[in-house]
Amino acid sequence: QVHVVESGGGLVQVGGSLRLSCAASGSIFSIYAWYRQAPGKQRELVASITRGGYTNYADSVKGRFTISRDAAKNTADLRMNSLKPEDTAVYSCMATVAGQQYWGRGTQVTVSS
Repeated sequence: QVHVVESGGGLVQVGGSLRLSCAASGSIFSIYAWYRQAPGKQRELVASITRGGYTNYADSVKGRFTISRDAAKNTADLRMNSLKPEDTAVYSCMATVAGQQYWGRGTQVTVSS
């Protein structure tokens, strides 16, 4: 059975940093991705990383966020720097294996000004 669990959210001031962690179990995943959804807005892709290490970022976070993965541990981290109020959202991890997507329940990130 596949489980995806996020951790590391919280409250941070503008300009601060947070690290989110995604732990997936039950399979070997080909792609990890972080999504976020702010109140009243659609869910958007923040960053993704393939098994080979290819990364992709939303324009709004390029240069501030870094996604990484540890294949041995089946984890994927999202390092967020220079946080802005508009980064406030629920961040969810998605892991893909054999074309199937598995989602965590999400973790709240709140950036206060």
